[in-house]
Amino acid sequence: MHAFDVLGDPVRRRILELLADGEKTSGAVCAVIQEEFGISQPAVSQHLRVLRDGGFATVRPEGTRRLYAVNSAPLREVDEWLGRFRRYWTPHLDALATELARGRRERRRQPQEEEQ
Repeated sequence: MHAFDVLGDPVRRRILELLADGEKTSGAVCAVIQEEFGISQPAVSQHLRVLRDGGFATVRPEGTRRLYAVNSAPLREVDEWLGRFRRYWTPHLDALATELARGRRERRRQPQEEEQ
């Protein structure tokens, strides 16, 4: 399965977001996903399996629990592919950063000017 086929599903993207914060049990992932998406535990397990089979997540047993974590290798491949397109948004983000910095400088100057 292609990386974007795996990442194209909002449930799987949300699971990866949860796992990005650190290793989680399948039960913890399932509880959040069931609440947010209203899907069954077997459906969440299927999404976890797709992530695992696609290489985006790893699982390790700990007693009776299964702990899931992000595997960053496929994400690096996606990042490399997106690299060809960064030139379209990077200048805009750089310009935004410049404007934000300019606004912060102006706000810092205002109290000084009011005191004089």
